Amino acid sequence: MRKWIPMFMLSAAQFVMVLDSSVMNVAISQIVEDLDTSIQGVQTAITLYTLVMAAFMLLGAKLGDIMGRNKAFAIGLAIYGVGSLTTALSPNLAVLLVGWSGVEGFGAVLVVPAIASLTAATYEGKDRALAYALLGGIAAIAVAAGPLIGGWVTTTFTWRYVFAAETVVVIVILLLRGQIARAPAAEHRPRLDIVGVVLSSCGLGIVVLAILRSSVWGFVQSRTPLTIGGTEITPLGFSVVPFMVLGGLGLLWGFSAWEARRARRGQDVLLDTALLGIATLRAGLGTLVGQQLVLMGTFFVIPVYLQVVLGLDAFETGKRLLPLSVAMLIFALLGPRIAARRSPRAVARAGLVAVSIGAVVMLATLEVTLNETGFKLALALTGAGAGLLASQLGNVIMSAVAPTQTSEAGGLQGTAQNLGSSLGTAIIGAVLLGALATGFTQRISQNDAIPESARTQLVASVQGGIDIVPVSAVEDAVLKAGLTPAQASAVADDYGDAQLEALRLALGAVALAAVLSLWFTRKLPSASLAEAANEDSPTATVALV
Repeated sequence: MRKWIPMFMLSAAQFVMVLDSSVMNVAISQIVEDLDTSIQGVQTAITLYTLVMAAFMLLGAKLGDIMGRNKAFAIGLAIYGVGSLTTALSPNLAVLLVGWSGVEGFGAVLVVPAIASLTAATYEGKDRALAYALLGGIAAIAVAAGPLIGGWVTTTFTWRYVFAAETVVVIVILLLRGQIARAPAAEHRPRLDIVGVVLSSCGLGIVVLAILRSSVWGFVQSRTPLTIGGTEITPLGFSVVPFMVLGGLGLLWGFSAWEARRARRGQDVLLDTALLGIATLRAGLGTLVGQQLVLMGTFFVIPVYLQVVLGLDAFETGKRLLPLSVAMLIFALLGPRIAARRSPRAVARAGLVAVSIGAVVMLATLEVTLNETGFKLALALTGAGAGLLASQLGNVIMSAVAPTQTSEAGGLQGTAQNLGSSLGTAIIGAVLLGALATGFTQRISQNDAIPESARTQLVASVQGGIDIVPVSAVEDAVLKAGLTPAQASAVADDYGDAQLEALRLALGAVALAAVLSLWFTRKLPSASLAEAANEDSPTATVALV
């Protein structure tokens, strides 16, 4: 058992890295109240956390090559611990954004790629295959256990204790890090490609920022324009969002061209773009983005429904999510056995189909009172699908490259995982808030039970964005604004109807994203792991799991 002590430490680091977002989602209501902020503010923190990791993961992987994986792992953990402690003590949203979204995120970009390389350096053969499978299982456990842990701690104590506990775990790992084998130093110590860092991080950052703010600025038609120095930015009369997305994609294209140019000249690159020519690797990364988008989008919508619409606290929210958590864990552990008879492609496709069906079932049963049977069935289907995906993609990605390229593959995997998480929270959140604003505006404009002056004022107030709050809060607010009880009730009814419709549309977007992600699975391995082992293919190592 002694040889598995390093795996315990690496798994603990993996658990902490993944736990944060799922905890933050179920603690939204308490954080909003505690820090006197809004759901949009917390959504920004959640998105920026994963955005920082997605934008700078390639930088973290390259810094590991420069300073050594063991040192990168230790420094990254130390930074992450400081960020966790800052988050635990944060008095307002600004400090939360710095501690959680910033400092923790930058620590994680050093740790995540190092975990893959240190695993490869510590284990060989069958043990290495098992270790990679355990890391994937730990990630699934963290996502599955996050809502329950976060809900219990948030309700019984405070959400701050979760981040304080993370600091303690980080300190323990740092004290025992000598148990981890030293990863071999790179034959050539590379120089950092500063231009590549700027192009890649800015490209990813601009794309996700635009999607995050689309619920306010508008997807295509301008809603509340971006204002800089008192000037409204509305290119050609449209929202700035599509132009920012195109600009970000242009920077990423420029990054690819720049890296290819440096490679031709024999200069050090931030990323060996030749890796992206491996079809299996591209398929694994693309499917991983889709998986994380769907999963984090679901984990944003469902807690909002349970806490805002049904009025449950964080712990009750975590308990209601238990069918999803249990199903995800079970099917993550069953996935490798299924893949021994069926191909990774078939398993991944089954997972995406299960997630889409789960979202549709949830959409059909969503009401102001909880449909216990339909809700549990939808959660179980979603969890089973997510578990099947989690059981395959990590092994597919890591086995697609040579052992000497595990560092870069780990960086790409971390980038895809966190980009998908960031996009999931941003896109599904934007759909939810945008649909709520549009639906509420339409209903108010057509409601003759509300005075015309009040209708005009309400519609104007929504143009600046809208928060998801309990219906009772809306009724109280308009009563204080001077409407009669009957008029306030009419406004609250319109808001409640728009809220449910927006939640249904958001779940529909989750289902659509899962179906569209099937396109990425085309190049996943089509042979079962047993067949791959018999043919002595590159995936033979994972067949031992």
